[in-house]
Amino acid sequence: MKTSTRILARTRSTRPQSMVARVRRYLKIKRSLGFEMESTGLMLMHFARFADRRRQTGPLKSEWILAWATSNSSHSQRYQAGRLSAVRCFARHCAAEDARSEVPAARLLPAPQVRKQPHIFSDGEIKGLLGAARHLHPVYPLRPTVYATLLGLLACTGMRISEALGLTLADVDLSAGVLTVRRTKFRKSRLVPLHPTSTAALDAYIRERDPHGDMPRSRPLLIGGNSQSLPYTTVLHTFRRIVRQLGYRSNGTMHVVRIHDLRHSFACRRLLEWYRHGVNVEHAIASLSTYLGHGKVTDTYWYLTGTGELLATVAKRFEQFAGKATSEGRPT
Repeated sequence: MKTSTRILARTRSTRPQSMVARVRRYLKIKRSLGFEMESTGLMLMHFARFADRRRQTGPLKSEWILAWATSNSSHSQRYQAGRLSAVRCFARHCAAEDARSEVPAARLLPAPQVRKQPHIFSDGEIKGLLGAARHLHPVYPLRPTVYATLLGLLACTGMRISEALGLTLADVDLSAGVLTVRRTKFRKSRLVPLHPTSTAALDAYIRERDPHGDMPRSRPLLIGGNSQSLPYTTVLHTFRRIVRQLGYRSNGTMHVVRIHDLRHSFACRRLLEWYRHGVNVEHAIASLSTYLGHGKVTDTYWYLTGTGELLATVAKRFEQFAGKATSEGRPT
């Protein structure tokens, strides 16, 4: 009896693991180290199910990963390359455990770097957004004020939508005019100073939200009808409906006006103001990168779009520089 039990246990231990089980174990390790692995985790589980349906077991093969990455012909080359990249990290982990596992080459699939130009909001469009938000149907009494505050915050700080939705009352320091954004995209926290007008608007919202000042500071700043945090999907649905109502059309190469375009617009408008005031942009861009919570300054450059107004301002500044250099006899 004991012998048969040992044989059964040995059989179970040597039975090949499903790809889903292997991916789950990998994700558990990564998340224990502090990685969120949200979108990558979804991709990996999709690949694992694909492999298990094909009964692909044993050492990982590059051809399996390539077949999955290119399985949908409607996906762009860039997206297919992204799928391949997501599984390469898992493949390296597998190769460390079993040298027979293969890691596909990094550039096995081409990934053209095509930057689609986002919509850049004008002053009038931002005012239109806030006005439409204030006239939303009050499904719950605070709804119009909540959305006007949310869109105003995104426009004047350039925060990510997830960061704004994650704010609590404790994260708002009205006396200092500063927001604390915690555990952001790169798992870092940062301080976001506010303009006095933004601080005043936020103060008015909090007084309406918490008139007696007795609400726990751990409560969400921006709330839905159940007094919990606003759901991300609900915000996107409401934003799109407002945009359609206002008849806004993208002025970039994106097909639609996105809520993330408020972040792009903030970065471009900040750059425009610096050029207008003669600020050394090459030095100031590092401050903007920190303010936006980027991991590196090149990420901030990716956000900048050459609008007509910005290019005209830059050209005027260059003309002034060139004229001054010529008058001083310096080569231009």
